[in-house]
Amino acid sequence: MASVRVLVVGAGIAGMAAGISLRRVGAEVDLVDIAPEWKAAGAGLTITGPTLRAFRQLGVYPEIAERGYVGEGIRVCTIDGEPVRDIPTSMPEGSGVCGSGGIARPVLYDILSALVLEGGPGPRLEVSVDRMHDDGSGVDVVFSDGGEGRYDMVIGADGVHSRTRDQLFPDAPGPEYTGQSVWRIFVPRPPGVDRRHYFLGGTAKVGWTPISATEMYLFVVERTPRVVREPREQPGALRELLAPYGGYVREVRASIDDQTEITFRPLESFYLPSPWHRGRVLLIGDAAHPTTPQLASGAGIAVEDGLVLAEELARHGTVAETFAAFTARRAQRCRLVVESSIEIGRLEQAQAPPAAQTAVVERALARLVEPL
Repeated sequence: MASVRVLVVGAGIAGMAAGISLRRVGAEVDLVDIAPEWKAAGAGLTITGPTLRAFRQLGVYPEIAERGYVGEGIRVCTIDGEPVRDIPTSMPEGSGVCGSGGIARPVLYDILSALVLEGGPGPRLEVSVDRMHDDGSGVDVVFSDGGEGRYDMVIGADGVHSRTRDQLFPDAPGPEYTGQSVWRIFVPRPPGVDRRHYFLGGTAKVGWTPISATEMYLFVVERTPRVVREPREQPGALRELLAPYGGYVREVRASIDDQTEITFRPLESFYLPSPWHRGRVLLIGDAAHPTTPQLASGAGIAVEDGLVLAEELARHGTVAETFAAFTARRAQRCRLVVESSIEIGRLEQAQAPPAAQTAVVERALARLVEPL
């Protein structure tokens, strides 16, 4: 394969996975990111077995197992903390990974960014794309800092509010509030907690995921009109949401004070029909298929996008064939994640029986276990 010059716009999880994978198949990759710093905000990240498989293929599974958490199963409990049942998450024999995991977002960024730098330069920060012109044989790019470049392909990995998507598909739908917001806080991980937990049956969905030997993060998914929660209001509002819950959640509630670091954000999603490319420009990750966290698979399908893109480029060599093959492998799988996540959120808002909510999780995870 002749050397291919690629611009990756966005240096988050999708952009880093694409940059790492494309460089491994011989592509020359430039990364840019509009952010002033190359780091993650937020609390923890839940990781499914299929996502751990993608991280293994990327080459970072041992570090995630060492610096995060890997294990098996999801425990479903009542709001009082009484176990109801366990959802199995085991991966097929020979996959080489556990069926469930978690990690702090800053730790995951540290692992992935180190791998990016092993293969070449890091991203140019505080830089975006002002203009692109695809003449059929290449893409001429003008950057916000006045720089210019010509590329064989451009990969838009710039997230749910993607400027690349706006440039490529100006009539595409934009992100819409789903009716839910999510709270996350870091909490100590008791010795007896060995897996992810859901506490179902209340007005909010509460759960936790271990992210290291000593920490986990607690999340609360709340149904509400879109609201802005001022930082000074957040501790009291979160304590109120957790008031009906027992067990260790009650202990966590008692520990929340004005010094607690709380992450609060509205959930947004929409479905963008494939193909996610036009000419020599392709969208991946949340720029193409933004999803809510109900299925804990957004990061996973973003990493898979980067892996599959590199595989198809190595197989085909031409941009048109690569993008067509990428679409054939990714469209239905990503749609499954987006639609299942939205369906779970709808069931949560309707306060459907816990069994109805977990059934969607189990069906979707069973399909995601299948080979890419």
